[in-house]
Amino acid sequence: MSSEVGGSVGFFFQTLWFVLYSIVVAVARNVLPVNLLPKKDVSGRVVLITGAGNGIGRLLAQRFAVLGAKLVLWDVNEKGNKETADMCKSTGAEVATWTVDISDREAIYVAAKEVKEKFGDIDVLVNNAGILYGKLFLDTADDAMSKLIDINVKGHFWTLKSFLPGMIQRNEGHVVSLCSLAGFVGAAGLVDYSTSKFAAIGLMEAISNELAVIGKTGIKTTIVCPTFVQTQMIKSLNLPQRLDKLHPDYVADKVVEATLTNQRWLMMPKKMYWLYYAKGFLPTNVFNSIVLHKFVEPQ
Repeated sequence: MSSEVGGSVGFFFQTLWFVLYSIVVAVARNVLPVNLLPKKDVSGRVVLITGAGNGIGRLLAQRFAVLGAKLVLWDVNEKGNKETADMCKSTGAEVATWTVDISDREAIYVAAKEVKEKFGDIDVLVNNAGILYGKLFLDTADDAMSKLIDINVKGHFWTLKSFLPGMIQRNEGHVVSLCSLAGFVGAAGLVDYSTSKFAAIGLMEAISNELAVIGKTGIKTTIVCPTFVQTQMIKSLNLPQRLDKLHPDYVADKVVEATLTNQRWLMMPKKMYWLYYAKGFLPTNVFNSIVLHKFVEPQ
């Protein structure tokens, strides 16, 4: 009996120490200026970005190009993707493009095979491609919902299945997932989009935990959750004036910064971190009353 009690007490203090240590590290990472945090070097590393033909994907490509990365750019829009490539090549970066429909599993597998034949294993996978319709639930067509899930969720599965084995073999790599705060708080008027982003966040959390269980802690993950970004995708939405609309350059800078510093979560703007904590301890009715109609107002 005494040995069982001793074991329980020891486990309690080990857990307490781990919790306190984690809190201190988390606070330090959020308080310290980013330029004081250690950053990894991506020069010469292979970075694959989906949805690189415009918007955030294009801006991320330009920033990784300046850092000396070798770029693999995927987009269904061949013209836009080549324009992004030309912009990156002007900095001297090595760039290759593939025209890939992220909703097409076989197209992803074929393109992934070609990428590995040309570049070998990739070092950073940025799952950025996504779509948004912004309709009320009962106004969302079944085919549109299926397409959205294929791109926003299944596309992540298929790219991970394509490139994660190489990372696991080396116990090295980084997966970045562009999600949304609408995947952490259910957004009225964005039921389909929220559903897909909840799934994407769950996938990334589960993958991260699974990698830890199998001892592959050298592979890092970053979950990016901004409010809405001022891109073409949100122009049709009836967004409340009080809602923060983030500038694309700001978002791209922060995503690259989070990648270089191995940040597991990135919420933007920074004040949105309160959602992460508040959802866990506030009564449901209180939390819902705060965020109700926060994102999209019915049209």
